[in-house]
Amino acid sequence: MKKIIHIDADCFFAAVEMRENPRWVGLPLAVGGSALRRGVIATCNYEARRFGVHSAMSSAHALRLCPQLEIVAPRMSLYREYSQTMQQIFSQFTDIIEPLSLDEAFLDVSESNSFYGSATLIAQEIRRQVEASLGIQVSAGVAPVKFLAKIASDWRKPNGLFVIQPEMVAHFVPTLAVKKLPGVGPVTAKKLARYGIHECADIQACGLEKVVRLFGAYGTKLHEMSQGIDARSIAPRSERKSVSVERTYDEDIQSVSALSPRLEELLVALQHRMEGSNVCDKAYKAFVKLKFDDFTITTMETRIGRSASQAFDIYARLMGAAWQRHKRPVRLLGVGVRMRDESPAQLDLPFCV
Repeated sequence: MKKIIHIDADCFFAAVEMRENPRWVGLPLAVGGSALRRGVIATCNYEARRFGVHSAMSSAHALRLCPQLEIVAPRMSLYREYSQTMQQIFSQFTDIIEPLSLDEAFLDVSESNSFYGSATLIAQEIRRQVEASLGIQVSAGVAPVKFLAKIASDWRKPNGLFVIQPEMVAHFVPTLAVKKLPGVGPVTAKKLARYGIHECADIQACGLEKVVRLFGAYGTKLHEMSQGIDARSIAPRSERKSVSVERTYDEDIQSVSALSPRLEELLVALQHRMEGSNVCDKAYKAFVKLKFDDFTITTMETRIGRSASQAFDIYARLMGAAWQRHKRPVRLLGVGVRMRDESPAQLDLPFCV
């Protein structure tokens, strides 16, 4: 039996903006285009949703519903950084990860040894680490198949966790409204309703032959889902291109010398992650990322090889050069390596032995 986790960040873009700009916490906030340029809302926080604001709504309409709504322009590079950190957290527990978007992913933890193989405890730990590292919240669903894991992650939003144990499937699925099923949009839901099909139990009662007659090939899929069946596996995307670790500190670090002990800690964590991902012989660049107290971000990187000096010296030089760009207190420090598909004989990170 598979153990599938679906992670979905709560109002992701807006949550990131509130994390970066705490003055917006508790106020209606949306991320989207300007109302003066016929912009559209990409996402909004829950305070805005109480006024009826939602994604894909025109910014002008959103402002009519909520005149005090603050609309900020999207910062995709920032959201990608947060997403990459979430992916790094996921990779601590499994390499079988299927990202669906910047804020959403499936994880297959069936073979994970973390927390004695408990998918529920892994999901709890992921949620804890994301909030601790990034200051945002994610909801999680755990189930033996993909579509149920996705439904479960939405069950107790925001900031929720819902688990569908294998023994629960036979009782849980029949009560599901058909509109919860993947692929059932408003049009299909109305067509199902015309035939008296409102819940999965109704699909079961119709039987496979009738559902296929009514809905063609998709009828087979509907019938399978009404039984809690989903044969799809988690499909990881491309090969890993980088490995990194980073930390956001409760108090800003005032100088490069004060950063040095933190650098050592991060390099230990980086080495552990690289060894666990079996990428030591593919690393060809080292990089450092700093986020300063004014929220500006800078990165420095350099190529590495067999003739390189010790890892700490490489990263210390990068860190010092990055700090020189702004010479401000640091709130986040990150270190990492980049990989490429070339002969591993030419590449070697000094602290992977």
